[in-house]
Amino acid sequence: MSTVTNTQKKAPAGERVADWADGRLGIYTLAKANMRKIFPDHWSFMLGEICLYSFLIIILTGVYLTMFFHPSMNEVEYAGSYVPLQGQLMSEAFNSTMTISFEVRGGLLIRQIHHWAALIFLAGMFVHMMRVFFTGAFRKPREINWLFGFLLFFLGMFTGFTGYSLPDDLLSGTGVRFMQGAILSVPIVGTYLSMFLFGGEFPGGDFVARFYSAHVLLLPGIMLGLVVAHLILVFVHKHTHFAGPGRTNDNVVGMPLLPVYMAKAGGFFFLVFGVIAIVAAVATINPIWAIGPYRPDQVGTGAQPDWYMGFAEGLIRVMPGWEINLWGHTLVLGVMIPLAIFPAVLAAIAVYPFIESWITGDKREHHIAQRPRNAPTRTAFGVAWITAYMIMLVGGGNDLWATHFHLSINAITWFVRIFFFVGPVIAFIVTKRICLGLQRRDKDKVLHGRESGIIKRLPHGEFVEIHEPLSQGELYKLTAHEQYEPAALPPSVDENGVERKTGALEKLRVKLNKSYYGDDNQVAKPTQEEYKEIQNGHGHH
Repeated sequence: MSTVTNTQKKAPAGERVADWADGRLGIYTLAKANMRKIFPDHWSFMLGEICLYSFLIIILTGVYLTMFFHPSMNEVEYAGSYVPLQGQLMSEAFNSTMTISFEVRGGLLIRQIHHWAALIFLAGMFVHMMRVFFTGAFRKPREINWLFGFLLFFLGMFTGFTGYSLPDDLLSGTGVRFMQGAILSVPIVGTYLSMFLFGGEFPGGDFVARFYSAHVLLLPGIMLGLVVAHLILVFVHKHTHFAGPGRTNDNVVGMPLLPVYMAKAGGFFFLVFGVIAIVAAVATINPIWAIGPYRPDQVGTGAQPDWYMGFAEGLIRVMPGWEINLWGHTLVLGVMIPLAIFPAVLAAIAVYPFIESWITGDKREHHIAQRPRNAPTRTAFGVAWITAYMIMLVGGGNDLWATHFHLSINAITWFVRIFFFVGPVIAFIVTKRICLGLQRRDKDKVLHGRESGIIKRLPHGEFVEIHEPLSQGELYKLTAHEQYEPAALPPSVDENGVERKTGALEKLRVKLNKSYYGDDNQVAKPTQEEYKEIQNGHGHH
């Protein structure tokens, strides 16, 4: 009688679980296809990671805070540990925020981290979008991802607004009152919208609960979906990479997702978390105990919104208080016009990739990021917009500028009114000239090399500076950008001699195209003949 001995060893438990999962989910195939995916490496890409990690920190700290916050406007008497407010009447929302700040272990630190992370998230979004804008990384095929990013920034603004309104303190209450006044200025339906939002006359008894639902469920849910969609498209399209040897529109030069990129990303997450925690620990933000609970008959001195709402606040503060009566209705132009300008500016930012694509007629895919100097018109537009934003930020804090620098608030208001129109124009012209100057400098470096700082005297007595030749990689970087031909109107007659009609829209497109690619918008790259002539010693020291 013989027996069969099974000498095959049993696989470890972890491997058996992985095999079981792979048989049902196809994990191995998915990992093999994507875990070694290459991502280009550049310092500016960390801006997007700061946004992502700040968003994760906001979610983590927000979950903790929801365990102790009571979104109710029912009036209670404060009996907590902060003596100056004991015995005062306040809403349950304010009372629970005080409890978080002074009685929940670690509550104040978590609350501070949550608020600082929100500010850093929006600041990171702002800078990240500017990086994408100035390098042309929004061009095909990334226009939809630009829209996703814009919507994240837009929703983040209102998520932040609903968030800092929840404590029901005097500062946030003043901001809510400001918003309610803006809603009331909407013709015909403004009163109805206000009643619907606040459940009656301001402040009503429901707005904290309604803001709470929007802040912890509706807006974060939409934003989380947009973040996932944004990352999926980044994964599909890859980051753009800057011009360099071996880098083309058809390849990706960088590091694999695993293990290098994930290790760096994981370390960077804890670095961001640590920096935000340190800032939250040493810099107090929104000390509601010093501000007090909201009362409709009071306004906090120096009440300011968070920075991302400063543009809207500035528009309303510096706008003259114009009113007109029309068909039995009073139209408050001092609020209506700013309310029209603010969404119009945001909408222009959102659709800019499609506008530029139409103007330039460029329908190709682009995976090489542009240097801002090589797109002077776009760069000038971006700087002009930032200039307008910063000027209105001054307008939004005109009272603090006046008190801190001992200036006239009327002088500040008129300065903002004037320079809101003049400043962007000056910024546009100056930025465009700087970009063209940098293009000429690049051309000179290609032809003559880098200045070495070494002065040499020639036999006939002339002093010249020795120039060091650039490496092939540097030469490629400075000459890799494309030279565009400005668009031109088609001939007035076709090949059959029939008059061709050119629409006004096409004429406008050609005119705008010349503002991007005309002779005064790009400096011609050095030709090989020019380079060889210089290198052969003709006119080169």
